[in-house]
Amino acid sequence: MLRIILHGSSGRMGKVLRGMIAAAPDMEVAAGIDAFPDPEADFPQFTKAADCDTDADVVIDFSNHEAVPGLIDFCLGKRLPVVVCTTALTEAQLRMVDDAASDIPVFRSANMSLGINALAKALRSITPVLEPSFNVEIVEKHHNKKKDSPSGTAILLADAVNSACEVKKDYIFGRHGKEDECKITDLGIHAVRGGTIPGEHTVIYAGPDEVIELTHTALSRNIFAEGALKAAQYLADKPAGRYSMDDLV
Repeated sequence: MLRIILHGSSGRMGKVLRGMIAAAPDMEVAAGIDAFPDPEADFPQFTKAADCDTDADVVIDFSNHEAVPGLIDFCLGKRLPVVVCTTALTEAQLRMVDDAASDIPVFRSANMSLGINALAKALRSITPVLEPSFNVEIVEKHHNKKKDSPSGTAILLADAVNSACEVKKDYIFGRHGKEDECKITDLGIHAVRGGTIPGEHTVIYAGPDEVIELTHTALSRNIFAEGALKAAQYLADKPAGRYSMDDLV
């Protein structure tokens, strides 16, 4: 039985994970950590990580970036593997997460969807062929409650493109106020927010007389929860180190 601590257990993703774990015969929620405890939860709850005294095998984090440093300190103290799914981490927070991998297993990805990470792998494959003559643009769409812009996934996809480029591209976040032409080394990233869109990302390769579009659409949050649970199962018995979706895809 895989015992999981959910960091952000009362949030949207936390509730999705709780439902999926409840339906799995080989997993259970050992405890939840959230600033706003859920009165309907049937497991121990704590308002901050430092107060959690429940034994577990792994932690899954879908929270707010401001809560991540406290969680990392907790996991280091308990020697617990942690799957960090929270986005919009600052550079300092990213360094803290990466540094923790020297002592504990740490799994982090800007997007936990297997499909998105398969798309990133495909981008790394086709970009070298198209780089000389195709402009690249990324359009991402999300619900109106999403706070960070552009999405971490858009950056993940842009980084996948850039990692395969012989001449690295400059990220252009929107074009308001720009009057120069779009250079082949520009990579435009554009954000749309509205309604309840779970997430849609389109990578556009626009060349002379032809256009290629690769789109990933998230139809529900379940895909991110499924990826997080696969990561937790993968991570639970791993040695200290930094792991990502590249290890699963």
